[in-house]
Amino acid sequence: MRPPVTHFSDSPDQTEAFAAALAHSLRGGECVALEGELGAGKTQFVRGLLRGLGGNPRHVSSPTFVLLNVYEGGRLRLFHLDAYRVSGPEDFEAIGFSELLEQGGVVVIEWASRVKELLTLPRIDVRIEAVGENRRTIEILRPNGNEEVNLDV
Repeated sequence: MRPPVTHFSDSPDQTEAFAAALAHSLRGGECVALEGELGAGKTQFVRGLLRGLGGNPRHVSSPTFVLLNVYEGGRLRLFHLDAYRVSGPEDFEAIGFSELLEQGGVVVIEWASRVKELLTLPRIDVRIEAVGENRRTIEILRPNGNEEVNLDV
């Protein structure tokens, strides 16, 4: 397996730009597993993904309390889930998570490690870490190792 590719972001706009660049490589059927502390920029990253798919990034909001937001309007439907408040994988199964993976869109999960048993390939692991007030490291890995992730921003 290849090591993760690390990018450095110095602003929310740059974080969005990295995500938008990643979105251009998505074909549908992928699961993007997001990790990072509160305030690291996970939802900002989702805004960039939606922008890169041709949707309106202003529609993105954290699904912490509703569990799932669906964004239409781009070339692929984006399913945005948040596992922060779930008690386990069964909460995701109750909303039909496995069926979401079969819709041909992109499934993005914040706090993905909380439901790791459900995550399938093709998957893209994204870890965002604050390393300063505005600076972030963004590590991107495709665990199946088929494709290197290089984002030109």
